[in-house]
Amino acid sequence: MLLLVVLSGCSSKPPVVPSADAASVDVAATITVKDMKFTPESVTIKPGQAVTWVFDDGVVKHDVVAVDASFVSEMMTQGTYTHVFTEAGSFDYGCSPHPRMLGVVTVK
Repeated sequence: MLLLVVLSGCSSKPPVVPSADAASVDVAATITVKDMKFTPESVTIKPGQAVTWVFDDGVVKHDVVAVDASFVSEMMTQGTYTHVFTEAGSFDYGCSPHPRMLGVVTVK
């Protein structure tokens, strides 16, 4: 519920955090952004590993925005965004224009 309030209550999204180069990091999970959802919605990785989001939703633009703004992608319909998680924890995220699109990355 907190994520919905945080994402919908902001008039502007946080600054974009540049994508990591997926070819040079340990990508442990891939999440598809399609059909107005993140698939899978939940992934578990280890510290130092990365997650890549693959955007493939036609003309509908999405982004990936962490509740704590530790990762923030550009708005896009096609493409990828990769983030390396260096610390353990649970990282809730969503899509800023679509508050019902939610996901979580668990790092342990």
